[in-house]
Amino acid sequence: MADLGFGRHLNALTEGHFLRVVNYHNTPPSQAGALRAELSALAETFDTITLADLDGFFATGRWPTSRPVFVPVFYEGYRNSATVAAPILDDLGLTGVFPICTGFVDCPPAEQEFYARSHWIGLVPEEIGQDRLAMTWDEIGELSVRHLVTPHTASHVGINDVSSDDTDDFWREVVQPKQRMDAVTGQSAPAFAWLHGTSFGVSAPHDEALIAAGYRYLIGNTLIHRIG
Repeated sequence: MADLGFGRHLNALTEGHFLRVVNYHNTPPSQAGALRAELSALAETFDTITLADLDGFFATGRWPTSRPVFVPVFYEGYRNSATVAAPILDDLGLTGVFPICTGFVDCPPAEQEFYARSHWIGLVPEEIGQDRLAMTWDEIGELSVRHLVTPHTASHVGINDVSSDDTDDFWREVVQPKQRMDAVTGQSAPAFAWLHGTSFGVSAPHDEALIAAGYRYLIGNTLIHRIG
């Protein structure tokens, strides 16, 4: 996004042209009340949007609501994203985005704690000893009916962990997660997110791999980029 200058940024924000993104990771049952209260407070001021709304904004520059908009984003693919966060969103009539590490989901339940600890996926004490920490593919399919599910790499890696000279790296972390998710949801996952939220434009080979895989958006730390 070009530098609009402070005044133009302020006007655009006031007029609702910017999308507010609220990021979450682990949402354990012990925090369900706090999560509901926070999302309820946000819903008093903001509306959430769908993928069609986002596509429409990039086509027209307008949201389908007069209120400001926000997107709650729940990372990694924790089991509690499906069992805690999603039901709260549904109760409140909100739409969420769920970037999922497909390798975490594919990992056998007995190995998921080790996988999480070795792949920068944070855990809380109440999860230790549970029979499963990650969503199942069935849960992802069910989640996709009401919300946007999309890949967050396979192995929870950043752009520096995927060699621009290694097609196997791109296949494993960029292409295969989309193919796997698309097969389960019956949809085309439109967005991708790197670990650390790296923006589009940092590395041409990585950008090209995302576009070639069929993604239309990249979720960064400060922007949602329209890339294809």
